[in-house]
Amino acid sequence: MDAKIKDRIDTWLTGSFDEATKAELKKIQAENPDELTDAFYRNLEFGTGGLRGIMGVGTNRVNKYTIGMATQGFANYLNKTYPGGEIRVAIAHDSRNNSRQFAEITANVMAANGIKVYLFEALRPTPELSFAIRNLGCQGGVVCTASHNPKEYNGYKAYWNDGGQLVPPHDKNVIAEVDKIASIDDVKWSGGESRITLIGKDLDEAYWQMAKGLSVYPDVIAKQHDLKIVYTPIHGTGITLVPELLKRYGFTNVAIVDEQAEPNGNFPTVVYPNPEESEAMSIGLKKAKEIDADILLGTDPDADRVGIAIKDTKGAWLLVNGNQTALLAFSYLIEARKSKGIAKPNDMVVKTIVTTDMIDRFAKENGVKCYNVLTGFKWIAELIKEKEGVEDYIIGGEESYGLLVGSKLRDKDAVSAVAILCEMAAYAKENGKSLFEQLIELYVKYGFFKESLISITKKGMRGQEEIAEMMQSYRDNPPKTINGSPVVELLDYELKKGKNLQTGKEWEIKLPKSNVLQFILEDGSKISARPSGTEPKIKFYFSVNTKLGSTTDYEKVNAELDKRIQGIISDMKLK
Repeated sequence: MDAKIKDRIDTWLTGSFDEATKAELKKIQAENPDELTDAFYRNLEFGTGGLRGIMGVGTNRVNKYTIGMATQGFANYLNKTYPGGEIRVAIAHDSRNNSRQFAEITANVMAANGIKVYLFEALRPTPELSFAIRNLGCQGGVVCTASHNPKEYNGYKAYWNDGGQLVPPHDKNVIAEVDKIASIDDVKWSGGESRITLIGKDLDEAYWQMAKGLSVYPDVIAKQHDLKIVYTPIHGTGITLVPELLKRYGFTNVAIVDEQAEPNGNFPTVVYPNPEESEAMSIGLKKAKEIDADILLGTDPDADRVGIAIKDTKGAWLLVNGNQTALLAFSYLIEARKSKGIAKPNDMVVKTIVTTDMIDRFAKENGVKCYNVLTGFKWIAELIKEKEGVEDYIIGGEESYGLLVGSKLRDKDAVSAVAILCEMAAYAKENGKSLFEQLIELYVKYGFFKESLISITKKGMRGQEEIAEMMQSYRDNPPKTINGSPVVELLDYELKKGKNLQTGKEWEIKLPKSNVLQFILEDGSKISARPSGTEPKIKFYFSVNTKLGSTTDYEKVNAELDKRIQGIISDMKLK
């Protein structure tokens, strides 16, 4: 065993760790020594979004000690940034195993460092934490969650005073402070409990009022109040806010998926508690079919992602991907505001560089500015802050099932998105259309864009190296053609450089550095490669497009675009 790994293990066996932790460590030593290498080969990295990892004993695991050390570093940075005045933070947690314990540890450490803490009394969605930071005038916040990851995972997302996740320079500065915490003995674990205030119902009420104010067509909902809605929180926090918000919007026919209604960190009915996964939505789909619903919606454990299902023209249920959901939501709000007479000349929308470019085209043709930012909702939040008072933010979204309507909070919000998506379905029904028909009509009018995603998992010490090698290989030797179409442009967001591979012309990409590569092909296809910031994966995003002459050609052209995507995947040897 590597000497550094052995030293870390010895520290945990002899240091100020509790006896239960030492006993668990000894048990692993005896029964599964190979597991120790992965548990101790490094310190769990506090990345730009915080911590995320498998729960368990070890420096590379999420546990009360790694949570405490991260909090001490964050507290040190808050105290350095705001000397002299009262510092306030809000803390929330989701339904995962140990999330309450981790939230209480976070609260205790913050309070022991002289910081005023607002701790939610029980589990709440991540977007409500973002809302609370702004509502309570906090300088920071933390939510203990691993979002949509499997049950073995937990995490810690850090927020700044605008309610958004950490961005430069605060992200790197917090990381530097966390890295200085060399031992659990550097952590102030207790002593400030009087500074902790429990919050809950008042914030819920303020959130519901804010979210109800996002509605554009309450009169249409009044007419379509019995729209058949099926909702599943997938054992997560959505159950605390979503049903009541739908009721306040005026919807009277909401069926909750009973099997997934109760918060449960073991996520007993699913493998992945992620609405992106068809398996996670399967029980909801069954219920939607049984009652012949109009729309199915599901949120992930911390209720920042939303997935939907709708019926096609033949009555068959279709799980809508994140790009399609974003397109429907963006187009609904832009058109609804225009028809209601509330659109403004300085309206703007925001999406990420890997989200469908069809939104750019739609926004442009409807006279609305569309900005593109790096992957990660914190960049959407940062742009909202930058444009505040100058441009009027309407909606932001990303392909990974994240939407944010309005600017009263600064992270993706599946709770308000559920309500707006249901309003969108009600509006379509009032006008004699289904959401599927609306989607196809958008393709006919603006071009048929189709997207797909592949994630390749590379676990363990070697996994990170393999991902880095793959990215470097693409940088050093970009393909000249992909699936028979010449590669026209290479966009390297790490080097902040774009290059036309045919003319040699180069230009600066005016976004922060990020380890992303994009290949733009002559036929209009776009391939993006991006290592995940939260999981041991590299993600490949594919976007292809063509004209759709009429709605009757949809199935034929859809199959052609599918074939093009499969050709790209095959040519790049990704399967």
